[in-house]
Amino acid sequence: MKITPVTIKDIARSLNISISTVSRALRGLPEIHPDTRNAVIRLAEELDYQPNQLAKNLAKSRTRTIGVIVPNLSYYFFSAMLNSIEEAALQAGYSVLVCQTNESYLREITSIQNLLRSQVEGFIISLSRDTDNYEHVERLARKNIPLVLFDRYAESIDASKVIVDNKAAAFKATEHLIENGCQRIGFLAGPAQLLLSNQRVEGYRDALTKHNLLVENQYVLHCDYTQEDTIMQTLALMSLPRPPDGVVMISDRVAFPSIYAMKQKGLRIPEDVAVVSFNNDPVSAFFSPALTSISQPIQEMGIETVRLLLKQVDATDSPVPRETKVMETQLIVRASSLRAVSTI
Repeated sequence: MKITPVTIKDIARSLNISISTVSRALRGLPEIHPDTRNAVIRLAEELDYQPNQLAKNLAKSRTRTIGVIVPNLSYYFFSAMLNSIEEAALQAGYSVLVCQTNESYLREITSIQNLLRSQVEGFIISLSRDTDNYEHVERLARKNIPLVLFDRYAESIDASKVIVDNKAAAFKATEHLIENGCQRIGFLAGPAQLLLSNQRVEGYRDALTKHNLLVENQYVLHCDYTQEDTIMQTLALMSLPRPPDGVVMISDRVAFPSIYAMKQKGLRIPEDVAVVSFNNDPVSAFFSPALTSISQPIQEMGIETVRLLLKQVDATDSPVPRETKVMETQLIVRASSLRAVSTI
């Protein structure tokens, strides 16, 4: 892939000063006049100059290294995705450098900068919970740096994506609860700014509408994925005057503490409240009761992200067109959602 990076020579030409002056200014050497140094730094920022940026690396050498940025490796989905990505990369002759943001927007920016300095040949990224400004990722796309987003993404970012149909999956989960006799179904969603969460809420609402059930905002509460907030929102949901008799959870790691809170409140699962979740964490099968969950094809998703990325890395002429790969999900039915439904 041919990328024309901004060089020290470009900055020197624009400011009509020598290349050595620009170099010394960027290194903060004291012999450069403050006004000159400030002018160099301002222009370097405007032009997005990076001394070891990926574009230079791609033009001159190959590191055969991929940068992967995930929200948190303690989440089953992301650790499993990383395993799949790394295996696919190794089979293609690439190694992987991994950064986790711990759901921090600022750490996401820093991770990209660090990986650029490490001269990775492309990025595979899942956005953090707190990211609501995408300029740092959009800049990668604008510079035609190989980039694939997975799971958590933003529609405004012009990049290839590997995702599931979250709306259809949530519709499937909600309809399953309806078919098992639930009439007042709640949704414990993720952060309000998270596109993935909003897509699942939309699918949930569509299922209620299809089956002529009321769509009530009071039954949709958002949590930040922490156990403390999950328990607080669960108790708020179950303390409504007419609490839900079924709940769709944004993920298994939210479902586990949520079900704990329900049990502490004296509720029986699924007799009083039926539960369906997402991600099919292996623990789900051994939880009490075993948790019904939407399974995502994690191994296939990891392979596809690497395939799409290396397709860009290996391009020698014009940039590769962006692709969005939407993977199918499967509802794994277990005890947490199976209620006795009257046939009378």
